[in-house]
Amino acid sequence: MCGNNMSAPLPAIVPAARKATAAVIFLHGLGDTGHGWAEAFAGIRIPHVKYICPHAPIMPVTLNMRMNMPSWFDIYGLSPNANEDEAGIKRASENIKALIDQEVKNGIPSHRIILGGFSQAAANSANKDMHVLQCHGDADPLVPYAFGIQTAEKMKGLINPANITFKSYRGLPHSACPEEMVDVKRFIEKQLPPISDE
Repeated sequence: MCGNNMSAPLPAIVPAARKATAAVIFLHGLGDTGHGWAEAFAGIRIPHVKYICPHAPIMPVTLNMRMNMPSWFDIYGLSPNANEDEAGIKRASENIKALIDQEVKNGIPSHRIILGGFSQAAANSANKDMHVLQCHGDADPLVPYAFGIQTAEKMKGLINPANITFKSYRGLPHSACPEEMVDVKRFIEKQLPPISDE
């Protein structure tokens, strides 16, 4: 990595096995990188889908005693009423939009791009008809299961409730499991089916 502490390396990419007609952009959680998620997506690869797993910039995170680590924005606390790093969230969202715009320039229509992430939440939505798969382990010690349920309920007020699927995984801590990755693959296959000329 070069540049200042706000720079990040190029994303980890799992190319489509044939011509990419769809893409998944997947954001890792705090302190992680895109590499592990790229490996996970390689294991559930769909031939016409390109997987892009960007890396967050390294920055001090207030929640973790200002230690430098990969983070999309600063996190001040985990309580529902904690202050938020609005400038950092805006900067991260602009970077994600640039990734989406690049894929559109590469020939993938925006409606064939899925944005996902681990340990992420959406506060509002411009696309009321988007589909959401939210997965949560019921033994998550970092992001309580109740927060996951509250997020799903809040999302139902922002987008079409029929388009929200909340899946829980018994005994799963703050991580992913094979059953969850199968559910993610099924969601992607349903949302991004092959185009007829593939």
